[in-house]
Amino acid sequence: MRNSLLVCGLVLLATAFAASAREATPVGEDPAIEHRMMALAAELRCLVCQNQTLADSQADLAADLRQEIRELMKKGQSDEQVKQYLVARYGDFVLYRPPMKTVTWLLWFGPGLLLVGGLAALYLVILRRRRLAAAEPLSADQEKRALALLSEDGASSGT
Repeated sequence: MRNSLLVCGLVLLATAFAASAREATPVGEDPAIEHRMMALAAELRCLVCQNQTLADSQADLAADLRQEIRELMKKGQSDEQVKQYLVARYGDFVLYRPPMKTVTWLLWFGPGLLLVGGLAALYLVILRRRRLAAAEPLSADQEKRALALLSEDGASSGT
């Protein structure tokens, strides 16, 4: 019984590995083009992963784009021409360092504006708390009334 469970477990494990196996990524025939492609792919964003470069991504689309870059380079296109082709097709988002344009100002300056806004809000909250702390203290009459209300509340909540 124990041996059959062990065999079943090993078979399941082997099928899981076989199901996740993928075809090896093709490597270009020309090492110079491969080196250029990887250098350029390090400057381009994976459209699926978004936080990885094309060079680092294992997504199928990234592999397809790397192959497309190889083919464009084999046709004699420069790195800049390949970038322009990809930007025309996918927009500035494909660039890891997008250019400074009016459309990308929020992308460039948004984090700084959020930081300044957050610091301004923090300053206003601290200022407001200081004003509340500096408010005039309760008079003796007000203090007696507050204590009476609290003692009534404490007595009624105890029942």
